[in-house]
Amino acid sequence: MRRTDHGYHVSTDQGDLGCRSLVLASGACNVANVPSLREGVPAAVTCLTAMEYREPGQLADGGVLVVGASATGVQLADEIRRSGRAVTLSVGEHVRLPRTYRGRDILWWMDASGVWNERYDEIDDLSRARGLPSPQLVGTPERTTLDLNALTDAGVELVGRWAAVRDGQALFSGGLRNQFALADLKMNRLLTTFDEWARDSGLDTGPEPPAGPERFAATRVPESSRLTLDLTSGEISTIVWATGYRPDYSWLDVPVLDRKGYLRHDGGVVDAPGLYAVGLPVLRRRKSSFIHGAEDDARDVIAHLAGYLAT
Repeated sequence: MRRTDHGYHVSTDQGDLGCRSLVLASGACNVANVPSLREGVPAAVTCLTAMEYREPGQLADGGVLVVGASATGVQLADEIRRSGRAVTLSVGEHVRLPRTYRGRDILWWMDASGVWNERYDEIDDLSRARGLPSPQLVGTPERTTLDLNALTDAGVELVGRWAAVRDGQALFSGGLRNQFALADLKMNRLLTTFDEWARDSGLDTGPEPPAGPERFAATRVPESSRLTLDLTSGEISTIVWATGYRPDYSWLDVPVLDRKGYLRHDGGVVDAPGLYAVGLPVLRRRKSSFIHGAEDDARDVIAHLAGYLAT
């Protein structure tokens, strides 16, 4: 895709297109985001991204190191552990949430309380909000809460954030306690927000009030946590990188990317005439990258686009 004197030219495998305005809806999760640590992993250890992983049967015999403890990481650690393999989970910054709160799904609370609808221009640190990891949630018929305590109970070993590789040794940070405390603090602040909204909106005194406020046990810090893991010993046969994704704009021949390769935009209005985006994290609201967030964002973006075409 490139600029022309009259708008944009798009080349596809079904022919070329010309347009005055263009909306980029290609998403933010096109390519697995694997850190440079991968280059130091011994060749004998198989590496897979979450995009390449399908089920435990595809993994070689032996222990598995899952890197990343957001939604995908905790789900994979749980599934692989249930297959009978030894699993080590490398934990960095994460967002802890219960699956249900006061008898209702946590996403019901996010929507009803207005948290999902917070606008991008009301958020103090927008860059940080757009880069937050996905919450530790899993979808099951039982609406099970899958957190680090549940994984510890299942026999998953927790280690800190993977910081470096030296001579085949994986080196982990010693900050687990701080990471756990921060995630617990943020979770409890959010639950307090729900409680205050339920009280102020009259929900607590309605005909069918939800159960009363509740709090959850703090994330348990292991009595001892390994700071190193020998990747040459045979203990770990597979590493699964659950370290998130990034967009792929290799086809975009327009100078609208920042130095990290992300799109420069203001609420979906891209830094080029007639160019727009939808479907990116916190594009215009906290719910922007969720299915139910697309409608409101699209309405706002198209209103701007219509104004641009009218001029």
